Amino acid sequence: MRANSLPAAGGWAGVVAALAAVYVVWGSTYLAIRIALEGIPPFLMAGVRFLVAGGALFVFLWLRGAPAPSARQWRSAALVGGLLLLGGNGGVVVAEQWVASGLAALAVATVALWSALFAGLWGQWPRRLEWVGLAVGFGGVALLSLEGGLRASPAGAAALLAGTMSWALGSMWSRRLDLPSGMMASAAEMLAGGAMLVVVGLAFGERVPSAIAPRPLLALAYLVVFGSWIGFSAYLYLLRRVRPAAATSYAYVNPVIAMLLGVALGGETISASEWAALPVILAGVAIVMVGHARAAPAVADGHETVSS
Repeated sequence: MRANSLPAAGGWAGVVAALAAVYVVWGSTYLAIRIALEGIPPFLMAGVRFLVAGGALFVFLWLRGAPAPSARQWRSAALVGGLLLLGGNGGVVVAEQWVASGLAALAVATVALWSALFAGLWGQWPRRLEWVGLAVGFGGVALLSLEGGLRASPAGAAALLAGTMSWALGSMWSRRLDLPSGMMASAAEMLAGGAMLVVVGLAFGERVPSAIAPRPLLALAYLVVFGSWIGFSAYLYLLRRVRPAAATSYAYVNPVIAMLLGVALGGETISASEWAALPVILAGVAIVMVGHARAAPAVADGHETVSS
């Protein structure tokens, strides 16, 4: 199947709504993950999150007449779900045992750079202006890292690095695989990735406590509804309709949202260098989006397509 990397006429409202979801909702999930970890171990917490979200979505779509994935589509969903959820999200939840939620969101900003690299291996390198935006955004990340929070936790830094690379690879690879159509792709990937997370958690000796306080349970419910159903589905929507730099531009906004929520609700602090980095990160997002918009005429003329 062939698909343009930009939405067709009339599709911009959906793209804007999806961007808003991954910007704001995913920015808030970092604090929710930290709260959920107060009562539930990392891999099992993430696995239950995606199994519940994916299972409910699968049943809903199946009852509405959506076809179940074929064997080939299940294999593709398992590959993508493993990279995005076991590798990507798993790396984040493990890291947040030691790293502040805002700092974890900051590290995930490098997804945009890794995604651009992996997309280039398939022949879709960023345009010149998009490279400028990526560089500016990474400059903001450098400002945020001046306090050395990641250096204080090598294990957390390693988990975040592995997670961001895995998420970026899964994002780009998903565009070239035979996956179920529409939301069924989200359901299949969450089911496959969630199952892998649970298996890994049990293998590492994780167990769910017999009694869990309401606060972690409410955080887990938020992650299921907003982080998984809304945020993850919006991200997959973007991957099939916009260029990689635009789809992953959320990584520059999420640290802003995550840090502000961490201060307001989680008792975290923001340093002077971190405050200075905020406008730099937002400028990087703006430049990437301008570059994305300027690429539209060439794509509309049929000069650039990607397979999905």
